[in-house]
Amino acid sequence: MKRFWTNVGVDADRVVRLDDRPVRTPGRAPLALPTPALAEAVAGEWRAVEETVDPRAMPLTGLANAAIDRIGADPAPFAQGLARYAETDLLCYRADSPPELVERQDRVWNPLLDWARDRYDVHFTLVSGIMHRPQPDATVDRLAQAVAALDAFRLAALSPVVTISGSLVLALALLEGAAEPDAVWIAAHVDEDFQAEIWGEDYLAIEARDGKRREFDAAVRFLAALG
Repeated sequence: MKRFWTNVGVDADRVVRLDDRPVRTPGRAPLALPTPALAEAVAGEWRAVEETVDPRAMPLTGLANAAIDRIGADPAPFAQGLARYAETDLLCYRADSPPELVERQDRVWNPLLDWARDRYDVHFTLVSGIMHRPQPDATVDRLAQAVAALDAFRLAALSPVVTISGSLVLALALLEGAAEPDAVWIAAHVDEDFQAEIWGEDYLAIEARDGKRREFDAAVRFLAALG
């Protein structure tokens, strides 16, 4: 789509408007945001458009579209999909060697699991290796309840954090301000960083990681604007 508008604004209902027209989602709903800060952030993406709309340069708009069109009518199935990550959370799967990696995982991941234990009154089963072992039912249920309580916009923002990190615990720690974004990113890449230190990285891996970081940072900005 070519740029056809001159001015971008936000109306009293926090709908982004191009000149006098409301922006609509792919599902044709008005692009109405829940907070003034998020409305202004999304509007900023539309102001930054030069000649042609590039959805890749508008991640906040994409997350808002998902919240409205994909999640808003019935958040429960989407929340259930995210909650399933509690069954195979990254932080519960530990290396048994080399000692340097074992120590790094303990140092970075244990405080985050301790936070989740205290916050949700849960227990975790730690696994050495990659063979699946179930988490306690009470743990899965309580973390699922925490996710189910979230609104559509927070669910939309949480989704890329969960899928990029492979950890529901990390995503909830970010959401609740228990861990800073950079700390969450580092925790999600302990294994990858360790391997890169030993073997180095190729340009394709670096490119893929940079793309994930942009997606992660967009989700962080989206959550921050929700307040």
